[in-house]
Amino acid sequence: MSSSLVLGRYLGVAVCARLADEGARVAILLLVLDRTGSTSLAGGLIAALMVPHVLAAPLVGSLADAARSRRLLYAVAYLTYAACLGAAALLVGRSTAGAVAALIVAGCVAPLLIGGLSSLLGDLVPGRLERAFGLDVMSYSVAGIAGPALAAVLAGLAGAAWATAGLASLVVVSAALVITLPLPVGTGSRRLASPFAALGLMWRRPRLGAVTAGTVFSMVGVGALPLVAALLAAQQNQPELTGVILSAGAAGGLAGSLLLTRWPIRRWRPEWVVAVSLGLSAVPLLILVFLPGGWIGLPFFALAGGLGVPVSVAVFAVRDQESPPGVRTQVFTLGAGLKVTAAAAGAAGAGLAAGLGAPALLAAVAACQLLGAIAVVLVCRVTPATEPADSIVSQAN
Repeated sequence: MSSSLVLGRYLGVAVCARLADEGARVAILLLVLDRTGSTSLAGGLIAALMVPHVLAAPLVGSLADAARSRRLLYAVAYLTYAACLGAAALLVGRSTAGAVAALIVAGCVAPLLIGGLSSLLGDLVPGRLERAFGLDVMSYSVAGIAGPALAAVLAGLAGAAWATAGLASLVVVSAALVITLPLPVGTGSRRLASPFAALGLMWRRPRLGAVTAGTVFSMVGVGALPLVAALLAAQQNQPELTGVILSAGAAGGLAGSLLLTRWPIRRWRPEWVVAVSLGLSAVPLLILVFLPGGWIGLPFFALAGGLGVPVSVAVFAVRDQESPPGVRTQVFTLGAGLKVTAAAAGAAGAGLAAGLGAPALLAAVAACQLLGAIAVVLVCRVTPATEPADSIVSQAN
């Protein structure tokens, strides 16, 4: 099978799975509000879906690393996610405990829809990783733009329950496609790595630890952006501006992905790409602090979104280069889980500080990007000397 065909099938898996993952939060929110009108229950159910990302990521990653048939494992995980979304569509408003349980299970397998899926590219297209990682980041951008919109449109046309079911069907499509990917079959002799193996690897491998620390700081700021957008829209008495601002950032990310796929950055080491891109992404955010708000700020949000693309591509490259086979998926899933958790923390912090106003929060978001850049540089310099990665994995088993 040609690498182009393999990459095309992979992108089909990634786009369908990530559309559902991005849209699920909106669908669940609309479903709860439609049936119960309780915003607190909506928040609790969304948390039930999101919190397990980081808690389950190391174990789920270890299972994927040790599995003899990863295609089967991923397909079962995706079907489980789809079944749980479907169960939630039935249970919300009827059995809160049942809906919570279903969404927790969905959240536990969700790492294989995001970071765990990206970890497969090293085996699928080893000779085209620069382009592959760029297209993979593009799938996140497409999902970020279209996922919530798709959930809202389906809810408007057929109701929130059918919107949730529709998203679940997309994950079923991903399950069918992932079976067709030419992943090598494992020997089945690997022992399950410790859930802490990836953390040990991040500590002992300077480049991996640096980009992980940098992106965690960055995502704290990114998590605050939806509230910032809402505050800016409120200042202008234009509620629709909230979605437009977020779409501008996602569109900038999509454009950046296309550019980086065509012209990859090869002259700099990936960790320095992360540091420089994070530092540069703070500039448009700081400019926004001094603008009056409204539509004039959209190009700066788009620029900030575009500058985030080299960060993601470079992080994927470092994870691929620094992770041995026995812990590779765990590194990708844990890294993605940490980013989700950091974004949630940023959103919570922004909610508590909302009284300070949009300019102050924008300055804080920019500061998070600068802190991320500084963290990359510092961790690269102070992390202990590199230990052979395979040695770390053997110690953790």
